[in-house]
Amino acid sequence: MREQLESLSSLTINFGQGGMMIVNIILAFVMFGVALGIKTETFRDVFKRPKSVIVGILLQWVALPAVTFAVALVLNPFITPMVALGMILVACCPGGNISNFISSLSKGNVELSVSMTAISTAFAPIITPLNFFIWGNLYSYFATVHNDIPVLVIPFWPMLEQILLLLGVPIVLGLVFAKYFPNATKRITKPAQVVSILLFIGMVIASFSQNFQIIVDNIFYIFFIVLLHNACALATGYFGGRLSKLTLKDCRSLTIEVGIQNSGLGLILLFNPAIFPPEIWHGHYGGMLIVTAWWGIWHIISGLTVAYLFRRKPITE
Repeated sequence: MREQLESLSSLTINFGQGGMMIVNIILAFVMFGVALGIKTETFRDVFKRPKSVIVGILLQWVALPAVTFAVALVLNPFITPMVALGMILVACCPGGNISNFISSLSKGNVELSVSMTAISTAFAPIITPLNFFIWGNLYSYFATVHNDIPVLVIPFWPMLEQILLLLGVPIVLGLVFAKYFPNATKRITKPAQVVSILLFIGMVIASFSQNFQIIVDNIFYIFFIVLLHNACALATGYFGGRLSKLTLKDCRSLTIEVGIQNSGLGLILLFNPAIFPPEIWHGHYGGMLIVTAWWGIWHIISGLTVAYLFRRKPITE
């Protein structure tokens, strides 16, 4: 399995200078569209139910990366370091927007889900690079000790600088626009989000079309790796909520919120050589790319499946 996954190292994405400008514009547009759906009142509402939100944020920002690190260590004999780092990158991303919809289908606490998505997205420009720096370097050190590979040092400040620019500015602009132009925001939010999704899908297809055979050869292994990782994320949300003695309704939302990550953001970040420069990553992060891309598909399937199971069981407490 490990030998087969090594072939992912040859998976390369090369947009060129003009292509990277398009990627950055798409990323900025996506984050602007996400920010349009965030209401500033959400942050005030957090103080009305601080325990559920605090538990949820800790599960997403601390527990999920830690659990992912542990899973990567367990799978270390079978997966490549780049596949493991792809798992860690996904765990460091904010919650996905679709989690709010799936939380509603699950008959969970939609307000809690919206609050968590808003907070994790708003702080993503800082939390995502910080978490990836900590857990990525920790795993890289472990992998270096147990495997004959060069030390991979993940730089924090260059990554933070680029992510603040590419994510922070569009998020702030989106929040300001939504606050001062509420009527226009209502009209353009859904179209902007639909266009963002279409642009993102088109970019992914264009990116991976040249590496189709490599993806086909490895999709069986990647499927089970992501399946296990996603199951651990869902379990972290649910059992973390239960151990914190939250209501079942809150636990359902935490399950979905922690189990559905904005992996699309991670994929776009990987496309950017300013954030993942080839001279540091040696141009061999195909394992990260395919894990992150498949996560973006699988977590929707698993989320809808969990929502179906939750809906069949009424909440009695």
